[in-house]
Order: sequence, then structure tokens, then C-alpha cells
Amino acid sequence: MTHYNRVTKEIVEELINALGPYNVIIDSEKMEIYSHDETSIEHYAHMPEVVVMPQSSEQVASVMRIATKYIIPVTPRGAGSGLSGGAIPIYGGILLSVERMNRIIEIDKENLAVTCESGIITNDLNESLKKEGLFFAGYPMSLETCFLGGNIAENAGGGRAVKYGVTGRYVLALTVVTPSGEIVHLGGKITKDVSGYDLKQLYIGSEGTLGIITEATIKLLGLPNAKSDLLVPFKTAQEAISAVSVIMRDGIIPTSIEFMDGPSIQMSMDYLNEHLPIKGVGAMLLIEIDGTDEATVERELLRVGQLCEDNGAMEVYIAEDFYTQERIWAVRRNIAEAIKIYSPIQSLEDIVVPIASIAKVLPELDRLSEAHHVKIVCYGHAGDGNLHATIIKHPSDTMEYWDRIEPVVLKELYHFIVYSLGGKISGEHGIGLKRRGFLKETMEESEYNLCITLKKAFDPLMIMNPGKIIDL
Repeated sequence: MTHYNRVTKEIVEELINALGPYNVIIDSEKMEIYSHDETSIEHYAHMPEVVVMPQSSEQVASVMRIATKYIIPVTPRGAGSGLSGGAIPIYGGILLSVERMNRIIEIDKENLAVTCESGIITNDLNESLKKEGLFFAGYPMSLETCFLGGNIAENAGGGRAVKYGVTGRYVLALTVVTPSGEIVHLGGKITKDVSGYDLKQLYIGSEGTLGIITEATIKLLGLPNAKSDLLVPFKTAQEAISAVSVIMRDGIIPTSIEFMDGPSIQMSMDYLNEHLPIKGVGAMLLIEIDGTDEATVERELLRVGQLCEDNGAMEVYIAEDFYTQERIWAVRRNIAEAIKIYSPIQSLEDIVVPIASIAKVLPELDRLSEAHHVKIVCYGHAGDGNLHATIIKHPSDTMEYWDRIEPVVLKELYHFIVYSLGGKISGEHGIGLKRRGFLKETMEESEYNLCITLKKAFDPLMIMNPGKIIDL
């Protein structure tokens, strides 16, 4: 294992000389916010020794050269909205935040591309693009807080991935700073390229373990001219989930198919002070359709609604105006926050399975819940097989019981998803620190060894976001 050196006063001075005093933080109170992401603070938080906020690729390169010189671990950080512990500096060292690298460099309408720095908030980017009649289609659910660089580093998905795919589909070019401090430009404003290895794909989803993404060129699409939503309640979660594959087989590709089980609906409704207009709801689907014209959207909407009714829907509610759409989407978007109110001790999971297998997930969640006396709520992106099964500590249970039973439940869940259903343990949240040990358990040894070889080749000193993904 690499031996890391401490950040000394002399090293801090070098960082200040490279970045300026305004971009270097050593005050522990100000650094506290950088010690954690959206995972459990109690379980995973760790303080950095210094926080740096470079404002250019050149400054990022300067930081990496200093880190290489003294063998100091560097943890890249976007908005800190991650759910896997990927931005936590578990070995202390330097926390490198890209928050001050937030410029849009160019909107190229002719080539349907935008080039911007990695610290731009994804929603801010789309608001600017909207004025040009364009949008970045690969954004995740947390678009109002997350940074583009973090989206790329996690290959984040979201509600629209059914139709539009995840972030990586839209990355045309990257500027990356290597662990040794070299600035590398990968890709370009082209849609085809087999000129050597596709190195940019190695950085997409690498969680900052191979280098730091500082700029990106993103492929854009024209804004849809029409969209509408369906809110569809079912008596049971199994009926709702089973309807998903029926919809997907029909030939219509919805923008989104979001699933919410009964407990997640109720928690979110209580959190928002909302109520359902129908009783006995065991689960709901939230389905969005968009397109080039209103007539096509309406025709596809009615068809999907009919498919839901034919497969057990209690009712089909259409949300055509913006206010109603935002109101029903608020129920889905606020589930995670609502669960925290019920119990702040939880494990928000990110399992993904083939679409045909999603109906088999719910019975296993019921079995795990009963067998281990934990509450498990389930919601997520059912249209692409990505479900957020969230294991929750009962408020009456002790922390000793939770600490003992959580890894047992996770191991059983992951092994079922991987070995019985052919799925993976993370679809969009990443491995990070939280799932590092489980990845090794559920990945073939030959594949895992290739990951280790890649990591060592790109980062021989092991200073680039150490302790994430690969368990060395």
C-alpha cells in the first residue's frame, strides 16, 4: 500500500503560490462541509487536510504536480451530491473542488454542442441552453444541485434515461488532468472516431480515480415541442412493475417510467402535505411522453394509458399543464428527503437489472425485509431496470442491530441481483467508498484484475481519489 505524506505548512504555501490564498482553505470549520457527501456523515465522513478550489485546468495541473511531488492523496469533488462516498477524502490530503470552474465556454448551435467547465451546475447549463432551443438530455434527477463534472465522473443517469440514455452518451470531448499533472484533450465535436483507444470512455464513470475532468464538450438535442405526464396508481407494487415491460414491448419509448411503491408514496405525500384522490394504492407509475408535436404525444399518451388500464391500473391521471406536472413530479423527487425524515439511518441502493427481471426484484425485497426485520422501500427508474431499494433502520431498533444487519442484507441483495438476475450493484450512483468491498465480491476476478491493472497504469502512485471503486 502507498504511504501518503501529511500536508505540511510548506506544502500549503506551495498551493497558495500556485492558486492564490483565496482558493486555499485550511480552516477546519470551513472544511467540514467538504468532509462528506450525501451518504451517512456518521459512517463515512473524513476531514481533508486542505481544500483547494482551482479556477482553470492549468491550476488543477499545478495541484497534481505538487501532490505527485510529495505523494499526497487528492480527492476530486463536484457538488458533493453523490450517494456512494466518492468525494470523501478518506486519507485526508488535498480535497480539490471544481466549484469555481463553472463557465460555459461555447454554445455551438451549428454542431449541436456546448463546451463548459466541469463545475457548472447541470440545471444552470440547461437553463442557458433552453434560450437557444436546445438541451442536454443526459442529466440526472439531482440536476438542480449536481455539477456536470460529477455527472460525467459517475456516468449519472436519471428519469429520462429510458428514452435519452445516461450522461456518457452525450460526451463528445473531455479535458482531463492526469495524476502526474499533465493536461490531456480527448475526443472532439465529432460523432465517429476510431483513431486509437477511446480514452475518454475510461474517464466516464471512473469516479475521479484516473484523473480530474476539467472541461467537457456535450452533444445537444433540440427541445421537445410537447410533453405530458401520466400518474397511474395500482393496487399492488407487483402489478405496477409488471406493467412496465408491457409498455416497453409495445413500441412506444416513453421519456420516463418512474416507479414508486406504497411506503415511498406515503412518505413523500406526508412530507409534501399532499394526498391521493384514491384509496388503496399500493404503488404508482409516473410516465412522461415527449415529442415533436402535441398530436403525437397525445396519441402515445392515450395508448400507454390504455396499456396500464389493461394491466390492472386503478385509474389513469393525465397532467398536461406545467403546474400539474411539477406537482406530481415533486412526489417522486422528494422521496429520498421524505425517507430521511422517517429515519435518517438508511442505505439508499442503486441496483439495476435487465428490464424483463424487474418484477422479480420486489418479492426478494419482501423476503429480506421479513427475514432481517428492516424496512425496505423501493422506487426508481423502472423503465431502464434501475431501482432504488432503500433499506431503512426501524426507529425502535438499536444502532448495534443496524450495524450488524445492514451488511448482511446488502450482501444477500447484491448476490441475488448479480447471480440470480444478471444485474449489477450500481446503475448510476457509483461504487465509491460505500460499495467498494461488494464490487470485489460480485465481479469476476479476471475483470476485477483488469480494473486494478488500469488503475495502476494511470495512477502508479495511487494518489488519485484513493480508496474508491478498487479495494487495494
